[in-house]
Amino acid sequence: MQAMVWAGTLVSLFGMAGLVYCVLRALRARRAGLPDEAMRAELQQVVVINFGALALSAAGLMLVVLGIFLG
Repeated sequence: MQAMVWAGTLVSLFGMAGLVYCVLRALRARRAGLPDEAMRAELQQVVVINFGALALSAAGLMLVVLGIFLG
């Protein structure tokens, strides 16, 4: 079950990297001074990526917890 814990850790790290990417992308869009419609479109794309990254991170944490319980 140790492999499940490490796999879950890796998946969680990918999810966390996705969350950091979303923050950086939103900050870049804010600094670019985009018009309102362009900013709205950019942030809508960031929200979709953010939800995916959050789900990936949560799935990794579930794997870690499951590996600990079974191990």
